[in-house]
Amino acid sequence: MEQLEKQTKNKGGRHKKAVKKDQIISVKCSSYERSIIVGKAKIAKVPTSEYMREIALTGKIDRREKALPPQVLQLTAMLNHIAANLNQIAKKRNRFEELTALERANLKVQSAELKQLAANIKLHLQ
Repeated sequence: MEQLEKQTKNKGGRHKKAVKKDQIISVKCSSYERSIIVGKAKIAKVPTSEYMREIALTGKIDRREKALPPQVLQLTAMLNHIAANLNQIAKKRNRFEELTALERANLKVQSAELKQLAANIKLHLQ
């Protein structure tokens, strides 16, 4: 029984892929052709190997945006900031320490910011 538990225990690290891409196909081309292929992969915002694989298998490439819009980055930063502050306040309260007037004021401001952020998200998703 213990051996079974040891075998199934998660050891961490990266998950194994169902289909491992470990095969290599070399393609000969001129430096001009290479620069065009690499350039098209950059325009499509995918690695060159993925670009070539998709073109060969499907005959087309789906362009995808990897960069997050500035609004999403700003939202993430604000949420991280608020979460860190709330964590500090919770830690202090769990030690039965009283909050200072400044900490209470900050908590009130961040609570209002969080409510406004939630409202903005709802508005954007409608």
